[in-house]
Amino acid sequence: MTFPRRQFLHLAAGAAALPAVPRIARAQAYPTRPVHLFVGYTAGGSPDVVARLIGQWLSERLNQQFIIENRTGANGNIATEMVVRAIPDGYTLLMGTSSNATNASMYENLSFNFIRDIAPIAGIMRVPDVMVVSPSFPAKTVPEFIAYAKANPGKINFASSGIGSTIHLSGELFKVMTGINMAHVPYRGGAPAALNDILSGQVQVMFDNMTNSIQHIRAGTLRALAVTTATRWTGLPDIPTVAEFVPGYDVTVWYGIGAPRNTSVAIVDKLNKEINAALADPKFKARLADLSGSVIAGSPADFGELIAADTERWASVIRGANIKAE
Repeated sequence: MTFPRRQFLHLAAGAAALPAVPRIARAQAYPTRPVHLFVGYTAGGSPDVVARLIGQWLSERLNQQFIIENRTGANGNIATEMVVRAIPDGYTLLMGTSSNATNASMYENLSFNFIRDIAPIAGIMRVPDVMVVSPSFPAKTVPEFIAYAKANPGKINFASSGIGSTIHLSGELFKVMTGINMAHVPYRGGAPAALNDILSGQVQVMFDNMTNSIQHIRAGTLRALAVTTATRWTGLPDIPTVAEFVPGYDVTVWYGIGAPRNTSVAIVDKLNKEINAALADPKFKARLADLSGSVIAGSPADFGELIAADTERWASVIRGANIKAE
């Protein structure tokens, strides 16, 4: 179930109206003990790496340890539910990702509503997906790819890291907006397994996270046809966007921090301030750039608006394609 943006704004306004003095007192003292930051994915993956970077920054700035807790499963839902059920005192936080927006429509029986039950604190970064093919594939541009797909309906397989992943949904959105027919091939081994079959030519195309594919693109073992962001990515400025050929196409993967609803607004604001300080720091920004990321600094409300808009947009794609969770 999705929340319209006006409902998000209503929730945010209600939170802002809570009594101010106790909030300020708690925020001044916070944190007085270690903070646990939950990640719904395995150690070493992009969400985990981003969590450890921001956790280290916050530990140094706030003089308390930020402990990363990996709780994998259900495309991040297990970690999210643990945070939803936690005491809203600022000592249990969540590394949120784009999957939280897609899960709202992918999973019919969630025991929580992400927009209602998680208070947005701050966005951290966006990462583009990139449309990649094997160098042996005949199409060298997006228009050539579309023409080939229309001339060979159903003969193109597009790989993903699993049903409902942003890698999968990027391909589904491309199908809808171009009117082509491609068969989806999800890989239980995730993006690395899918990439192996792209490299060997067993599947033809993948809308991969840039973080996974960048080294293969630079080495020439994968051909990048386009990035999925609305504007060209600074890391590969010569690669066009999908939107240059398919107007309105725009996909990014985002990462950010949330807390249980009813967490003190003053604590949320304190964490937001410190995270934004990291995003303004040249060395920290460079670390994110190494992960193919660009910062998304802003207020808690800005991050909440991003989540609400992404949830609404992906709901139409997921329902239109009748995609169900594995």
